[in-house]
Formats: sequence, structure tokens, C-alpha cells
Amino acid sequence: MASAVLPSGPQCAAAAVAAAPPGLRLRLLLLLLSAAALIPTGDGQNLFTKDVTVIEGEVATISCQVNKSDDSVIQLLNPNRQTIYFRDFRPLKDSRFQLLNFSSSELKVSLTNVSISDEGRYFCQLYTDPPQESYTTITVLVPPRNLMIDIQKDTAVEGEEIEVNCTAMASKPATTIRWFKGNKELKGKSEVEEWSDMYTVTSQLMLKVHKEDDGVPVICQVEHPAVTGNLQTQRYLEVQYKPQVHIQMTYPLQGLTREGDALELTCEAIGKPQPVMVTWVRVDDEMPQHAVLSGPNLFINNLNKTDNGTYRCEASNIVGKAHSDYMLYVYDSRAGEEGAIRAVDHAVIGGVVAVVVFAMLCLLIILGRYFARHKGLFSLTSSP
Repeated sequence: MASAVLPSGPQCAAAAVAAAPPGLRLRLLLLLLSAAALIPTGDGQNLFTKDVTVIEGEVATISCQVNKSDDSVIQLLNPNRQTIYFRDFRPLKDSRFQLLNFSSSELKVSLTNVSISDEGRYFCQLYTDPPQESYTTITVLVPPRNLMIDIQKDTAVEGEEIEVNCTAMASKPATTIRWFKGNKELKGKSEVEEWSDMYTVTSQLMLKVHKEDDGVPVICQVEHPAVTGNLQTQRYLEVQYKPQVHIQMTYPLQGLTREGDALELTCEAIGKPQPVMVTWVRVDDEMPQHAVLSGPNLFINNLNKTDNGTYRCEASNIVGKAHSDYMLYVYDSRAGEEGAIRAVDHAVIGGVVAVVVFAMLCLLIILGRYFARHKGLFSLTSSP
């Protein structure tokens, strides 16, 4: 906003008449002539206005205000110096301009459906002697027309670095782009391209992916003064990774493998893509002839010492191969029985010791009471 004193009243009036459409020039001239005779001095009056910021498509309000008004004529002009309103009369045919208030101290006008072409300086003029002028600047904010995110590869492999780009098109001013992987903010590199006072911003993110990133969203979020809330777009990562292998013993449940018993192992393999083949091998030896293989399951019946060794489950997919090992040791069939016998012996010994201790305690209590009673009798018989 700025204020100035115009060169002369007649020059401003002539400019206003010349800028008006031909059909309205006569009416405007008559208004000017009638007002010219009443032009007061500018002493004590102060013309002022405020800058306006508006979002494209919304309504801008321009207010020309006068302090200590003495009924001087107020006029509003567009950036091309065409008269929008002279007092309460609108010479300009743009119907988007509507009068909101007219008085000796204010000329208030609304501009609907604002576009980027409406941006610029609008002039308020006060017909005093000498005339005064103040201008207001309309700034139009344009939110991004489109927000796009693009991933270099739809499917990535764990450990691979991929490129992700996000573009915010045709905004004013330029947008700020922020990156997130899930809830974690990442740092990208942005480039700004300007064309016809509009800005297109492209941000690049280089991302190294891991198997934990599979299914996690990559979010492009835009910050702009014309946008309320979060304007964002996202893509979900699809990451392929080699299998993870785990061996589970399903029998025997107690985990002790003895001669004559059976052993059953289950191989669990998870990967992306899911492994289609799981194989069992015996490390450094051949698989026992009595071993039964059924998909991920290994079953060995009637275990004996010759079955001792390391058994390996292998799984693979297009990303890679992985394995897990199980070491088998077969105990003697009597190992469990001897252990049970030893446990029984210990229990018997413990019970005997407890009975002996209890009996001794009882004997001590009886002897104590016996000596206590006979001590009193001894004292009575011994006295003279």
C-alpha cells in the first residue's frame, strides 16, 4: 500500500472519462462536472487502503477508506488505470466487481472468482485539491494443479537403491515438498521451474530398501499457503527378499531323542516371493534310508546312533537362497530310565532323612520334658 498526491484534478477526471466505454462517457462527464464545483481542499483528509491476498477462485475485497472525510469523491481504478467505480457508479462492464459499501468515508468493492490475471495494483483516488492516491496490491495464491508421485521400479529387491519423484504442478508461489517413509521424514532434492509466473516443483528421493520396507507407504506431502490441511499422495513399496528359514521340532515334544524313538521336524520358510520348493539334506552324509521326506517335513522312525548328524533345510526364491540346520544326537534308550531311577532313589533318600530328623526332634522334646519333671522330684527328696 502507498499514498501519493496526484498532479491535478482535471487530469484525473479526463483520464477517467477517456477510459470509460463510449456509452458511459457522457454520464461520467456529467458526474465529474457536478462534482468539480464541490471539490474541497485536501487539508486534514487521509486516504488509505490495505493489500489483499486471495486464493484463486475466491473473493477479494478492496476498501478505499478516508479519515476525516468531508464528502470528497472517491474513485477505484484497476491495474490498467480503468475506472472500476466512480462513487457508486461502475463504468467497467466486468460484473465480477460488486459494490459492497459506499459512503463519504469508504468505497468498498468485491471481486469474485479471482484469477491470476487479476493480480496487480489497484488505485484508490480521492478528489481533493490537490487530489490523493493510494494503491493496494492484490496477490493471488494458486494451489498446485496436480500432485504426482512416480517410483522408478514397481518392485524392488532388498538392498537396492531406487529413485522416487514427486511433482507439484503450476502453483504460485512455489510449493515445498516433504518426504515420509511411514512416520519417518526423509530428505529429498527439489528443483523449481518457472513459467508465466507459475511454478512447477519436482523433488527427487533416493531410497535404499530393506525387507522391512515391504508394504510401507512412501508419502509426498505438499506445503503451500493456498492449501489448508495436508495435501499428499503416496505409493506403497513392494520389496522382494530372500527366504527366512526356521526349523521346528514337532516330535518328540520333550526334546530328548532316544534310540527307538521317532523324530519329526518341520521347516518354515518365509520370503517374497514365497519359496515354492523346500528341501532337506544331511550335511556331510547321505540321508538315512528310513527317513521320510514330505514337503517341508522330515520324519525319521526308529532312531539309532547312526542317525546322528546335521540336517539342513534349504529354501530359495528368485532373490536368493537360505538354510537352517538342526543337529541330531540320539541318546541310549536306557538314558531316560536311568535318569528316572536316579530320580526315584533321590526321592527315597530324601524321605528317609526327613523321617529320621523328625524322629530325633520328637525324642529330644520327650527327653526334655522328662528331665524337667524328674529334676523337681529330685530336689524335694534331697532336702533335710
